[in-house]
Amino acid sequence: MGETIPANFCNNEDVKYGQLCLVDVPAELREHGPWFNQTLTTVNEAVVRLGIFEGDFPWHKHIDQDEFFFVLEGEIELDVEGRGPMRLGVHEGFTVPKNVMHRPRSPRRSAVLMVESLGIVPTGD
Repeated sequence: MGETIPANFCNNEDVKYGQLCLVDVPAELREHGPWFNQTLTTVNEAVVRLGIFEGDFPWHKHIDQDEFFFVLEGEIELDVEGRGPMRLGVHEGFTVPKNVMHRPRSPRRSAVLMVESLGIVPTGD
């Protein structure tokens, strides 16, 4: 623990694609590099975010929010407090419950959709 957020971490909390808009994930993947994080749209009281991972993110937790990870490309490992790492490949998902320490890691560029509550702080509380 005590790790730092990657220097190239780019977090965009603005909603890029509103409701009734086509969400162009391939274009987002072409235009951005690792540790890019963009809110794509909202669904009720949740946000759908696109993350591009490569390397390690620091341990963190979200006190009041669960976080769902779904791998679109590549693979990630989720280190989760109290259990071994979860390896997720393409089209696999995993929910980290609120208030649980975790960190995503990826050996190579990977694209991940995340579903979480409005107002979540991606770097943790």
